[in-house]
Amino acid sequence: MDLAFSPVTELAAMIAERKISAVEALDAHLAQVDRHNEAVNAVVILDRDEARERARQADAALAHGDTHGPLHGVPFTLKDTHETAGMRTTAGFPPFADYVPGSDSPVVARLKAAGGVLTAKTNVATMLSDWQSDNPLFGRTSNPWDPSRTAGGSSGGAAAAVAAGMTPFEIGTDMQDSIRLPAAFCGVYGLKPTEHRVSLEGAFPDPGGVSRSVRLMSCAGPIARNLEDLALIYRIIAGPDGADTDLAPVPVDPVPRLELKSLRIAFASTFPGLPVAAEIGATVERLAAALASAGARVEEASLPKLELHDDLAEGGKLIGMMLEAAQPEPPAEPTPVSSWFVALARRGRSILAWERFFESCDALLCPAAMTTAFAHCKPGSPLEVDGKDESYWMLPAYGAVFNYSGHPALAFPCGQDGDGLPIGLQLLGKRWSEARLLGVAAAIAPLAGGFRRPPGY
Repeated sequence: MDLAFSPVTELAAMIAERKISAVEALDAHLAQVDRHNEAVNAVVILDRDEARERARQADAALAHGDTHGPLHGVPFTLKDTHETAGMRTTAGFPPFADYVPGSDSPVVARLKAAGGVLTAKTNVATMLSDWQSDNPLFGRTSNPWDPSRTAGGSSGGAAAAVAAGMTPFEIGTDMQDSIRLPAAFCGVYGLKPTEHRVSLEGAFPDPGGVSRSVRLMSCAGPIARNLEDLALIYRIIAGPDGADTDLAPVPVDPVPRLELKSLRIAFASTFPGLPVAAEIGATVERLAAALASAGARVEEASLPKLELHDDLAEGGKLIGMMLEAAQPEPPAEPTPVSSWFVALARRGRSILAWERFFESCDALLCPAAMTTAFAHCKPGSPLEVDGKDESYWMLPAYGAVFNYSGHPALAFPCGQDGDGLPIGLQLLGKRWSEARLLGVAAAIAPLAGGFRRPPGY
């Protein structure tokens, strides 16, 4: 049994049955950090002593017949953006370098209440502002599959740590493909829930106690090496928490068991006007053909008649307005509030168009990003896709479309490209349909291939 790559559910069961101790589970993951972190730089803030004490406490509780929850004694790491009591939270931003929150965010509190043992924080892009995880405090994170390539961003450290066996699961954040793109690059699973499904309170460091401005399009969600773990962590963190007033009181349903023959899958190997590597598009088509052969009802998607470039631009405007509101001083010419409502109305039309689309299918299968993991580069540099330079800023377009619409999206591994790098695809479903989307993904998984350990790990 390789504890560093054991599923969350198996680790929890072995600890509960006292086949292994929580300290043993922790030590296996710390050993993996010691062996491999120098090469990938995924883990950036590590508290061995406190984590080992929490693991000892978990073992002592079990010895007295006390179980804290479904994660009792399971170690985990967190993206260095979640507020964590007694552990630095920096977002890779020098002014936050010494910020130590006084309390846990609601998501962190839920994971701890379920018995999880927080071990470390993982690397991010500075202020979560890029699709490569690099910052002045901790430097650059590399991809476990090839250290000359990026692990993605802004949850790059999280995805790399999961892929490398340094942690069994993570919690990323995603406002423009920031869970799904790193998951795709590193060959793991990542779930962006419907917006307002998981608390964003304390999901970003807040030394000054200012009002949260990012209230649309951003989500927190799990990253893991299999779908069962993804579903478990999602169920723990989802739902109203008494802190984030934007959260909808929508029930968190159990994941259904679905037969392929009962499913209607639409697929799109590319979206109009959005570039994609030919190997990724071909992988979408091969999986769609395999699903059809296995009995699913599969058809090429008739996508909503939307100008996706306009949607992406409008999403950028909304992000800009939210960030403007977060500045300590207003700009010389502040955006009029009427522009906010015009932007919301424009967004509402796109949301409804996608909702109508999902009335005719259970899920949409498409790329998660326009390319596989690319070589480290200066942000903004053109990216070569099939011998042609493409805009760096189009990299997350296949994911950002669904941040704009707020729909749940799940990235999953589906083989490797000609360079041996993971290919990640994406499944989309109706808003609030995470449980069914996870069920669809589970039905598809045997044909997609699933997680593979990076060479040397």
